[in-house]
Amino acid sequence: MRLALCAFGLLLVCANAMAEFSGNVAAEAQIFPESPQFDDQFDENLTFSFKPKWDGEWNDGDDLWSLELFMRADNKDAGREKVDIREALWLGVRGDNEWRVGINTMFWGVIESKHLVDVINQIDYVEGIDGEEKLGQPMLHLKRYQDWGVLDFLVLPYFRERTFPEKEGRLRLPLVVDTDKAEYESSDEERHVDYALRFSQTYDDLDLGISWFKGTNRDPLFLPGLDGDGEPVLIPFYEQMQQIGVDAQLIYEAWIWRLEAIRREADSNDYNAYTAGFEYTFYGIMESPTDLGLLLEYSYDGRSKDEADVLDDDVFLGTRFAFNDEQSSEILAGFYIDTNNQSRSFRVEANRRFGASWKGTLELQTFADIDSDDRLAAFANDDFLLLEMAYYF
Repeated sequence: MRLALCAFGLLLVCANAMAEFSGNVAAEAQIFPESPQFDDQFDENLTFSFKPKWDGEWNDGDDLWSLELFMRADNKDAGREKVDIREALWLGVRGDNEWRVGINTMFWGVIESKHLVDVINQIDYVEGIDGEEKLGQPMLHLKRYQDWGVLDFLVLPYFRERTFPEKEGRLRLPLVVDTDKAEYESSDEERHVDYALRFSQTYDDLDLGISWFKGTNRDPLFLPGLDGDGEPVLIPFYEQMQQIGVDAQLIYEAWIWRLEAIRREADSNDYNAYTAGFEYTFYGIMESPTDLGLLLEYSYDGRSKDEADVLDDDVFLGTRFAFNDEQSSEILAGFYIDTNNQSRSFRVEANRRFGASWKGTLELQTFADIDSDDRLAAFANDDFLLLEMAYYF
C-alpha cells in the first residue's frame, strides 16, 4: 500500500499541471446512548476524514486518469483508521470500447434495502453496516457498447479482505473478528484471479442487467479460533463461489418496480435469494416543490436461519423526501421488519448542502425487540446518532 501511494504521489508531481483537484474533508461525531453489550466498547467517537481526488486527460480526451484516496483518523476505534486507494485508474476510449485498468469502485444493482448482485468490490464494513462504502478493487475492465446492449468483461487479479470493528468498536459481532488470521479455500489466497461478465440494456422503460461472477466470495464465513492471548475469536474464511444475477428496474408513470435475484453456488451451500419491491412517488405534495416517495421491498434468502444473511425473510418500509431546493435536501427513512420474529430496526439518512461548499449529513439507527436468535442481537444496544459536516473543494 505504501509503495502504491508513493508511486501515485510521484505521478501527481509529474502530472500536476494537467490535473484537476477536488474532494472533501469531513468531521464526524457518532453517539451511542445505550450502554454497550461487550466490555471495552466506547459510547461515542470522533473522526476526521479526507478524500482527495485528481483527474487528468490527454490524447484529446480519449485517455483519462484519476486517483482518489480515502483517509480516516478516529479517536477511539483503531479499526476505522485507514489510508485506502478508492480509485487509481486509466480509462481509454477506443471506438465502441472503454478500457479501465487499475483500481476502481463499481456499483451494480437497483434495490434500496439490500445489494445482492453487487459483488465486485469488497464492503468497507467499519464505514457502515449498510454496505454502501466500498474498498477499491484492482481490475482490468473492458466495457463494449453495441446496439443490442452493453457488455462488461472484468478480470480481478487481487482480493480485498473485509474490514471489521476491533474489540472496542460498536456494531460488532459477539466475538472479535481476527482479520490477521484470515483463511482461504484457494491456495492462491488473496491473489486468486476472479472473473465477471455483465450484460445491460434499456428497453423503453425497463433497465435490465444480467451478470456472472466466479471467484473469491466477498462475504466470509466465520470459523472459531483463538488469538495470540488464547482468547476466542472469529476467523474469516473466504471460499470460492459462482454467482448468476439479474437486476431489473421498470418505470411506469409514478411507479418504479425493482428486482434483484441471484443463484450462488459454493462448497458450503447452493442457494437462491431475491429482493423485490416498488417505489411510488407523489410529486409536489401540498402544492410544494417536495416529492414524497413510498418504498416497499421484500428480501428472501434460501439458506437456513443459521446461514442466511440478516435480511432473509424481511420487509423494508420506507419514505423518501426530495425537497428539490437549492440545498439539495433529502431524507430517506425506513423500517426493517423480520417476518419470522418481528425484530425491527429503523434507519434515517438525511443530508443538506450549506452554501456552495458545505454539506451536512445525519444518520440515525435504532434496533427494537431484537430476538435473541436474530443475527442483529449483537447490535441490540447499538442505537446510534451520527452527525457529519463536510467541506467540498
